[in-house]
Amino acid sequence: MLRFPLCSCVCLRRAAAFLAVSLPLGFSPATARSETADEAFRRVDRDGDGKVTRAELPQRLLFKRFDGNGDGTITLEETRAAFGAEDAEAAVRGLKGPVEALFKGADKDGDGVLTAAEVSKPKLFALLDRDADGSVQLEEAKAAILALREGKGLDGLVPPATEPPHPVRTSGPEVTNPGEAGIGRQVPDIGFADLAGRTHRLGEIAAASKGVAIAMTSTTCPVSLRYAPALARLEKDLAARGVAFILVNPFASEKPEDLAAAVKRHGFSGPYVHDSEEAFASSLGARTTTEVFLIDPARTLVYRGALDDRYGVDYSRDEPRETYLLDAVTAMLGNARPRIAATLAPGCELDLAPAPAEAADPGEVTYHRDVSRILRQNCLECHHESGIAPFALDDFAEVDDRAKVIRRVIEEGTMPPWFAAAPKAGESSPWANDRSLSARDRRDLLAWLSSTDRPMGDPAEAPAPLAFSGEGWTLGEPDAVFAFDKPVPVQAEGQMPYVNLVVPTHLTGDRWIRGFEILPGAREVVHHVIVFAVDPENPNERFSEIGGYYALYVPGTSGEMFPAGMAKKLPAGAKLRFQMHYTPNGTATEDLTRIGFFFADEEPRYEVKVASVANTRISIPAGAPNHQESAERPVPSDMTVLGFLPHLHTRGKAFRYEIDGAEGTTTLLDVPRYDFNWQLYYRLKEPIHLPRGTRVRATAWYDNSAANQANPDPTRTVKWGRQTDDEMMIGYIEYYEPVERPTPTEKP
Repeated sequence: MLRFPLCSCVCLRRAAAFLAVSLPLGFSPATARSETADEAFRRVDRDGDGKVTRAELPQRLLFKRFDGNGDGTITLEETRAAFGAEDAEAAVRGLKGPVEALFKGADKDGDGVLTAAEVSKPKLFALLDRDADGSVQLEEAKAAILALREGKGLDGLVPPATEPPHPVRTSGPEVTNPGEAGIGRQVPDIGFADLAGRTHRLGEIAAASKGVAIAMTSTTCPVSLRYAPALARLEKDLAARGVAFILVNPFASEKPEDLAAAVKRHGFSGPYVHDSEEAFASSLGARTTTEVFLIDPARTLVYRGALDDRYGVDYSRDEPRETYLLDAVTAMLGNARPRIAATLAPGCELDLAPAPAEAADPGEVTYHRDVSRILRQNCLECHHESGIAPFALDDFAEVDDRAKVIRRVIEEGTMPPWFAAAPKAGESSPWANDRSLSARDRRDLLAWLSSTDRPMGDPAEAPAPLAFSGEGWTLGEPDAVFAFDKPVPVQAEGQMPYVNLVVPTHLTGDRWIRGFEILPGAREVVHHVIVFAVDPENPNERFSEIGGYYALYVPGTSGEMFPAGMAKKLPAGAKLRFQMHYTPNGTATEDLTRIGFFFADEEPRYEVKVASVANTRISIPAGAPNHQESAERPVPSDMTVLGFLPHLHTRGKAFRYEIDGAEGTTTLLDVPRYDFNWQLYYRLKEPIHLPRGTRVRATAWYDNSAANQANPDPTRTVKWGRQTDDEMMIGYIEYYEPVERPTPTEKP
């Protein structure tokens, strides 16, 4: 029986409320059973319509148990009919002796799990199988038996109803693909007139400042009206940082006097454009009345989307959790790329004329205006002078020399490294960190690389260079930094096995970590880093990769700041175990990797954790070209998934995460072409909520044939092992759940 890590009796206390109250709760009279059924029904029938639906009770097996006629809904009568377990409850109360001994006696095959075949009375088994997954573990049985012996009833194991996990806001900002949004491209040099009749050009304003923020607005759209005071404060904040600010109202129907009144009311001092012919908004491809755009002095689009996440079409907050535009401004002023570069902005939709046609003729694509920007946005994070890539791509000579190489890796799909299956036609990518080239970028880049003259274009249209530091922290100065006690020697040639090192933290108290960054000492040879937090209460516990990870570094991702209200717990006295993967590059060197932690000021609402679906009994036959292995496990408590990281070794071929539900199988992540050289984390735009009892299945495919040129030895059967020439099958899942807080003690 596979178990999610970091889960003990806490998970049992989170049993579904319906299951807990849908069994007799310590009452003996028959009438009490009816009252208990009524209580259960009322608690789960959230909309009070007299029936329970799958949306209200998503656990498939549990729903099936109570849906007596199988019509897809549960009535009060069906609930009452299912309450026939008084005899089972009495039987449990009558059990004598230690629970461990009783469990061991019933566990006929000694596998540590009770099945229905091992428990003779079906109702007794149903009472013990509180998560309805078809099996009973010792802690599960112990919790139920002890509660009934003490007369508490099973509802004593269930906490009071809490607010749902971090709500998914259908009307709020949604992270979208930067390439599809035009991030990194040069925006047109737009000419326009403001309300006072003064004429301007966007290029002149950009060149005379450190950048320009352009905000769509309206005097009639409700969301725009709520944002007006924030935009007025933003204008002053940006001015202090040397960034210009332009307001654009694209509605011809709105009266100039109303626009002038809005300017006076909120104290706007910069250009306010009544874009009645929609030329300005159309040239930007604006989508809503709250969308903002940030461009740098070279008119490179740095960010577009929502100002922040304070307002949606149908919600408001006192304060934002995410400040997208201000974060992007900070990154731009530091010659860096923003963490989030594109979102959809909730507001009143704009019905504009199409943007000007995109370049299609190879002769219209130039290096300075187009190609350098595509490379800057998609490649330079690794391909710069001190980056982990073998060569830089930040000037024309370097790109021109390697034109055929670049064309090959783009055509075969190995660069930029991104291996999740492409979304279906008409659908957007669900991944916040999708590295794949947009259709336009891919077309223009290949057209230029294939052209005979590879036109340079106007140097004045070149983007501003990005700043890369091999020393500094990109997320700010950490609150605490931990490093190896001495450098690790890295050989010049060949392959190196993983290096595992333990670093003590010496923390005297528990700390909540709101973010981290891993800083390799020798970026050119550090391929990836996975950090595990060793529990100080179990210092002799054997280290296991299947227990999840604490932090990681992969090419292009050196750290993570968790969303507001979320953090990871680092216990007092914890030790950090670093798993280092080095790729020698021809020159012997040394590495001293560090990790920096950013502490939260207070206990968060949600704790970020990592679980895994793993199969340690894999056996891959010699010569097998497409061998399949799988693993499955139930979710022990309600969790909301942030992302996935599949892990295989050199024979790994493909990986997939799936769940089964009422509407069939749903694929969470499909990686049809796994590449061991890139341990990629796939971060969701919108978290996925998995109710307790959901079964998560991971499937991996391996190529152990001679055709796999990375295969160390196709003549042997391969099993689980830590070395690269062994294999693994781990499907990591990063998720969050409400922080467990002690139940307040009632005063007498």
